[in-house]
Amino acid sequence: MVLLIIISAIVIWAIIATVLEVRRDGYRPTPTDWTRVAGRDSLQQAESGRVYR
Repeated sequence: MVLLIIISAIVIWAIIATVLEVRRDGYRPTPTDWTRVAGRDSLQQAESGRVYR
């Protein structure tokens, strides 16, 4: 019974800590930086007369 109480206390503590950290982490939608997405070739976006390497 004591073990069940200890595990329940740890679970409650973990849930509360998770909720607090998620509220505090500053999560917000950010625009995608298309230059860092895999599968995009920088030469496709190059202006004429310039070479990006």
